[in-house]
Amino acid sequence: MAAGDGPAGAHCIHELWMRTELGFDFDSALDRLWKCAASSIPEWLPMTYVDWLPTAYEVAARFDSARKGRSNIYLVLLDYSDRKDGPYGVYVGMSHYTPAQRFDQHKAGIRASGAVLKRGLEVLTGPVLHLQHIAREEAARIEASLAAALGDAGLLVQGGH
Repeated sequence: MAAGDGPAGAHCIHELWMRTELGFDFDSALDRLWKCAASSIPEWLPMTYVDWLPTAYEVAARFDSARKGRSNIYLVLLDYSDRKDGPYGVYVGMSHYTPAQRFDQHKAGIRASGAVLKRGLEVLTGPVLHLQHIAREEAARIEASLAAALGDAGLLVQGGH
């Protein structure tokens, strides 16, 4: 962080996060990273600590596409802090737009899922980074299967149709 290197700092924080290091204050680390390297922080770094993120990585890693294409699988962190099912859920989607572009469209009300429009916090790019630029048919299959698998793993899931 002293060097102001966003990607290196992000990798360090993310690695500790994924290892669920006890006693590590993720929120403070993210704040420090933003203060020293905001312009170079990669988009895949989650900004909200979610205890089930390692599970999302494990489940998503089971899926792969053999064919390249223009479709992308994306996950959106949903805020369910006002419900007993909370505090977080995940939306599973597919689009030919990048995950960040599609999230912005949801938040602007463009072909928006009500769940993302009302409850969307951020894109969780990391778990599905390997599921970008894949064939549409594969993406449709993976979207539905990934949503079901995340639900089976105990996550509160929306989307995945």
